[in-house]
Amino acid sequence: MVHLEDLYRILRTGHVQAQGVVDTVPFPLLVLDGALCIEDVNRAFFRTFKVNRDDIIGRRIYDLGDGQWDIPELRRLLTDVIPKSTAVIDYKVEHDFPGIGKRTMLVTARTINQDDNGTTMLVSFVDASDRTRREVEFEILLGELRHRMKNLLGLVRALANQTKAEGVSAEVYREAFLGRLTAIVDANDQGFVGGGDGDLAELIARTLEPFAASPNAIKIDKGPPVKLDSKKLMSLALALHELATNALKYGALSKAGGQVHVLWEVEEAETPRLRLTWTESGGPRVSPPTSRGFGSQLIQLAIAYDLNGKVEPTYAATGLMVEMVIPLTT
Repeated sequence: MVHLEDLYRILRTGHVQAQGVVDTVPFPLLVLDGALCIEDVNRAFFRTFKVNRDDIIGRRIYDLGDGQWDIPELRRLLTDVIPKSTAVIDYKVEHDFPGIGKRTMLVTARTINQDDNGTTMLVSFVDASDRTRREVEFEILLGELRHRMKNLLGLVRALANQTKAEGVSAEVYREAFLGRLTAIVDANDQGFVGGGDGDLAELIARTLEPFAASPNAIKIDKGPPVKLDSKKLMSLALALHELATNALKYGALSKAGGQVHVLWEVEEAETPRLRLTWTESGGPRVSPPTSRGFGSQLIQLAIAYDLNGKVEPTYAATGLMVEMVIPLTT
């Protein structure tokens, strides 16, 4: 198989087999005269652009397809750029080509001969549509990564500042901080796996799994499938981790036979809302707190302030119940 550079050298020497060699090139190729009329075309050009030989040989490139090949970028390349620089490599041309639709082509053009008999030009086309699309997708992903890392670092900074340090040992502070950080990192990781979104059922299961001391300690009744963006994932993971930590220290999970029951539903309204209910039973007797602790403040911060939702705690004697209502649209 002959590559473009080899063919360029053959054509410059006027090799007798040049005509046949043109067809060995795997990508579309044109040979133009000084008036930009087509002297020769390879088979790959016919296959790619779905044209017949009789329709193009001897015609100006701008006249192909009833003028649909009169592409401003291509015209400027051939009439202005080529005479000045002799060669252009991988010049990007985006166009809705007749018969094949919108494509991004990398055009390479070289002057083969320029003498008393006129100029001959070699023009090749490489379809870079898929590569261009991948590059765009990569840029979008990179932008999302920057945005999410910025949010994640900001949240970590806030956790470090807000986790109670006064009157506690370094070990207690570290345990509290790392537990909250782990919940956020797990939620963030789930978002990456899900392409930016995460599944609510998986988030709840992963967040609460470390707190299940027995098979019946945590009961999850799955509601309808719910996809959450990265912000909702991290904020809800933080709230659930805080509730589970509190249950382990003071609530249902602090006592054998205690249970946490989690369920959710989606309320269809003008703005769909997720209603998630956390109910504890079988633990120590509950009474309303005399003051709001840091855990309650953190849950309020995560749900009410970050997600514009509502947190409604009920301190029943049989166990704590918390309802979290979160708008599902931004």
